[in-house]
Amino acid sequence: MASSPGRKRSAVPSSRVGRLLRFGMLSGELALSTAVATAKQLTTGKRPDLVSTVLTPGNADLLARRLATLRGPAMKVGQMLSLQSDEIIPPEFRNALGMLRSQGYAMPDSQLRRVLGREYGKGWEKKFARFDMEPVAAASIGQIHRARRHGGRELALKIQYPGVARSVDSDVDNLASLLRRLEFLPVTLDVEAIASEAKRQLHLETDYEGEARNLERYAKLVSVMPEVFVPRVDRNLTTRRILAMDWIEGDPVENLASEAVPQATRNAVARTLQELMFREMFEFRFMQTDPNLANYLYVPATQQLALLDLGAVCEYPADFVERYRGICRSMLADDAEGIRRAAFEIGYASPGDPEAMVRGAIEIIRLVCEPLVHRGPYDFAGSGLIGRARDLGLSVAFSGGLRSPPPETIFLHRKLVGTFLICSKLRARVNVHALIERFV
Repeated sequence: MASSPGRKRSAVPSSRVGRLLRFGMLSGELALSTAVATAKQLTTGKRPDLVSTVLTPGNADLLARRLATLRGPAMKVGQMLSLQSDEIIPPEFRNALGMLRSQGYAMPDSQLRRVLGREYGKGWEKKFARFDMEPVAAASIGQIHRARRHGGRELALKIQYPGVARSVDSDVDNLASLLRRLEFLPVTLDVEAIASEAKRQLHLETDYEGEARNLERYAKLVSVMPEVFVPRVDRNLTTRRILAMDWIEGDPVENLASEAVPQATRNAVARTLQELMFREMFEFRFMQTDPNLANYLYVPATQQLALLDLGAVCEYPADFVERYRGICRSMLADDAEGIRRAAFEIGYASPGDPEAMVRGAIEIIRLVCEPLVHRGPYDFAGSGLIGRARDLGLSVAFSGGLRSPPPETIFLHRKLVGTFLICSKLRARVNVHALIERFV
């Protein structure tokens, strides 16, 4: 059970005071770095540009290193930024933050052993025929270890960092305080509602017994899709802070983006992701809302897609789903009045908004629904949709103003955008129109 020296290790700050101090240091360092970049632009006679002074490679490296040692909810923000395309986040910034996905810090062995002892009790080692102390992955909330039970069952153990569950509220509050400083943005942000929804979701993600129930429930739901499966849970070794499930041998979905992978394979995986997303929304009303590349594996032998993480989920009420079904129907029928009505019903626009703001919201809805209305295979990578949506959003925001989407849609949008980005990375072409027609 000796650890190998490969991965960097750092103790997780588990006290509220300790994490607050780290946040304070990070905020101060970023402010100083941004001030220096702004001053440099002023000395050259240039008007300071927010993007070039904040989203610098130096700031990205600083942010990545600090968030990697903090872990928890704060680190998840950096991970989400690192998954965006070049059209949203400058590539140097995104690449620096990529370390949060691939090279996260692991707990020191001493801290790991304390966690295992607390969850399993003294002599926890006897529960395993083999336990690898070196993690195969270290992420925002926990790290993954491979183990073998007596009898030969191979397991993946997701072990939560100490103090992360207790830090959710304070971490989100610290991040919310940063959002409140963005008052210059022409977007109406309901920071309190956003923070409340983020806390609700993150508390669910830190409950591994809840995730075990999600895995078992999801396995039954996706039985209608033989090309998708989730690993079985080992209930005897699962606790609130440790999730034990089958070890799955497969290829990272990211690897499928290679030119060596046939276009048909990439199209098939993307089609599965799109169909799964529609089923989650319109049939299951139960959605996995973290479409992180690391949460999927492709099994070449069976051509199946394994979904490894069910910590981030949302269950949607029937009326919520019907509002989205209605907007999709209106888009397919090119029903302008129906689209406008749905925008008000969902909350993308409000009756009290200026007409220019309402028209801008509808224009954005029409654009982002482009894959649904496009006839025939939709070229995700070649469409340039992400860049066009970004440009339109900025144009609308700075001309007529833009309402922040309702808080209950935050993680749905995360799913929609994340799934699109995966399909774009795969350079897939999928007939999305034919898929959505089946569900609306």
